[in-house]
Amino acid sequence: MSVNSKRVFYVKYLANPIYIDILEARPDVRLDRIENESPEDFYAPILSAAHVYQIGAARDELAPHFHVDAAFLSRTPNLLLVSSNGAGFDPVDVEACTAAGVLVVNQSGGNAHSVAEHALAMMLTLSKRIIQSDRRLRRERDVNRNELVGNEVEHKTIGIIGLGNVGRRIAALCKGLLGMKVLAYDPYLTAEVMAERGGEKVELDELLRRADFVSISCPLDKRSRNMISTREFALMQPHAYFITTARGFIHDEDALLQALRDKRIAGAGLDVWSKEPPPPEHPLLQLDNVLASPHTAGVTIEARQNMGRIAAEQVLETLDGKRPPRIINPEVWPRYAERFKQAFGVTPG
Repeated sequence: MSVNSKRVFYVKYLANPIYIDILEARPDVRLDRIENESPEDFYAPILSAAHVYQIGAARDELAPHFHVDAAFLSRTPNLLLVSSNGAGFDPVDVEACTAAGVLVVNQSGGNAHSVAEHALAMMLTLSKRIIQSDRRLRRERDVNRNELVGNEVEHKTIGIIGLGNVGRRIAALCKGLLGMKVLAYDPYLTAEVMAERGGEKVELDELLRRADFVSISCPLDKRSRNMISTREFALMQPHAYFITTARGFIHDEDALLQALRDKRIAGAGLDVWSKEPPPPEHPLLQLDNVLASPHTAGVTIEARQNMGRIAAEQVLETLDGKRPPRIINPEVWPRYAERFKQAFGVTPG
């Protein structure tokens, strides 16, 4: 294979510089960087020649014209692979990629420990009312601690929606560390698999009715969009907390705000938003029983390095003709294989 014959590009940022180090060790791979503000005469030739697009997972950090949709794909005739920096792939129209014969992969599991720890931290902070205590101390004198009585989480019930890489880690922490009961809703897994991952399989409504904590850990797709709205919040117990480290748009922010104002639930821990980061005047940020972070659950030194490494390794495996381990649209493989053979003269598998 000739030097720089395999073309990879990214826009603005990567999970970690280790990605560059790994790809630059390969003389047959060329890596290009584009900025959100790059002029078209600079980026158009890169798009036209590219085989791989290493794309950011956060939709609001990427200029709209670099989101992958049908219009974008019309400008990338040689594109074979779209690889998300993270587990999510919000800026990618997977159906459009499948129609174009483009494989989509993510880095699922690479930041599972970090996200699970963040969810656990939110649960403990809310149940112990640490956030309210902190705010009261900063604003008032002679704070009455008896007005800040919290709850232990031991023997409580957590309901986990999505028992994948993150959800199963949350289950392990809650069950093993805190002795909690774990309910889980995941329509893609059998009861046997969910039991192996530490959760009792239940339907969504039952989970919402029984859980003291509801934690969202599923991907955003057509099925999960607005899955938690007014009806679902009404099913939760008044003392229950809602926690999400998954993706914005899975829960309805207006419905959550109303549920909190009406005291239908006790509070919320929110790491993901419909607009990221949310503006300071966002109404949910005005409530003392809301614990907030700007989609940083998976943003740790360890997770970023791991995500950068596995992203680079997966891209190189794919360019070497192997089947990558984290495919989002496996149904595209026959068409993708034909296009790969046209590009490089070998059939992947």
